[in-house]
Amino acid sequence: MYELKIALRYLKSRRKQKFISFIGFTSIAGVAVGVMALIVVIAVMTGFDEDLKDKIIGVNSHLFIESSQGIQNPSLLIEKILPSQHVEAASPYINGQAMVRKGKVVWGVILRGINSQTEVEVTKLEEYLKCGSLPQAQEAIMAENKKAIGGIVLGKELALRLRVWVGDKLNVISPVTGKKYESYVSGIFESGMYDYDSNLTFTSLESARRLFGIPAATVSGIGVRLDDFYQAQVVKKDIQKQLHYKYWVMSWMDVNRNLFSALKLEKTTMFVILALIVVVASFNIASTLIMMVMEKTRDIGILKAIGATTKSIYFIFTLEGLLIGTVGTFLGAGLGFFLTFLLKTCKFIKLPKEIYYLDALPVKVQYSDSVIIIICAIIISLLSAIYPALRAGKLNPVETLRYE
Repeated sequence: MYELKIALRYLKSRRKQKFISFIGFTSIAGVAVGVMALIVVIAVMTGFDEDLKDKIIGVNSHLFIESSQGIQNPSLLIEKILPSQHVEAASPYINGQAMVRKGKVVWGVILRGINSQTEVEVTKLEEYLKCGSLPQAQEAIMAENKKAIGGIVLGKELALRLRVWVGDKLNVISPVTGKKYESYVSGIFESGMYDYDSNLTFTSLESARRLFGIPAATVSGIGVRLDDFYQAQVVKKDIQKQLHYKYWVMSWMDVNRNLFSALKLEKTTMFVILALIVVVASFNIASTLIMMVMEKTRDIGILKAIGATTKSIYFIFTLEGLLIGTVGTFLGAGLGFFLTFLLKTCKFIKLPKEIYYLDALPVKVQYSDSVIIIICAIIISLLSAIYPALRAGKLNPVETLRYE
C-alpha cells in the first residue's frame, strides 16, 4: 500500500510551511485533550454513580414486597419466594414516620421495624453500625411498661443533632395515637448518605407494632436480597407473577428511578459537551489537510502523471487525517488512564466530607465507555478528512504541472 507509505512520509517530513506543522501539532493536542477530558470526567461520574448505588443498596434491600392491608404471617410468604431464582435472603420490616425527642429538640424520622437476625442478610446495616448493637425485641420491658418500647438505632447525623450517645434515653412520639413512648439509643450507624444518617432510624418489629398500632404477626412488607442486584427487574416480574395482584413488588431501581435517571442524563450531557472539544480539534485537522493539499499540489500532479488514480490520492489524504486523529486519540487515552489512576491512588483532589461524605473523587473506569470514546474520536477525525481528500482527488495534473 504505497498510499500508506506516502501518508506516513507526509506526516513525518518537515514541511516548507512551518505554520502547517504547528496546526498539525495543535490538532493532535486538541484531540488528545478532548479524549483525556472525556475519559476522566466519565470515570468520575461513573464512580459517583457506583458509590451512590452501593450506599443506597447498603441500607435498603434489592426488592420490596408490600400489600395495602399489610402482610400477615410473613414467614409463609418468605418460604414461598426463597426458592425463586437469584433470591438469597428475605426479611420482614415495618415502615412508618415518627417523632423523636430529646429535651427540647424534636425531629421527624422514618422509623423502620426490623428483625435483627434476618435484616443483616438483606442489608449492610450491621456493617454500617459504628457503636452499640442492633435493636432487639425486649418483650419483658414492654410488658412491664406499656409506655415503653425497645431501643432504637440512630444515624450519626441524627445522634449529633439530638446530642445523644449509646445508652441515652429519649422519647418517640407515635404518629397514630400521638402518645409518647420511652426508648433509648441502642446503636449508631453511619451509611455515608446524609439523608439516611439524619432521617432513618431502626427498632425491633415488636416496638414498631406498639408504636404504630399494628396487630401481632403483621408487617408492612418484606425486603429481598438478590445475588445480583442488576437482575432486580427480572426477578421482580417473576415474583409478581407468582404472588398475583394481592401484593406489589418494587425494585431498588423503581424506588430511586428519578435519581438515577438524572445521573444518567447528566452523564450523557457531559459526554456530548466534552465531545465538542474533539469536534473543534477535528476542524483543525481539516484546516491542516487543506493547507497540506495546497502545499503538495505539485506532488499530487506528479503522482497522477505517473499513474496514481483519483481514488489513491483521496485515500492518501484520508489516511493522513486518520493518522493525526488516531495519534491524538491514543495519546489522550493514555493520559486519561494515567490521570484516573493518579486520582484513584493518590487522591490529590480533596472534597469537603461534611458536604459530599467523600474525602476524594470516586473514580471507576468502565472500559466499555472508554472504547466508545476512542471510537467516536477516531470517527470524528476521519470525517474531518473527507473534504480535504476530495479536494486533493479533484486536482487536474495538467493544471498543477503547467508552470513547474
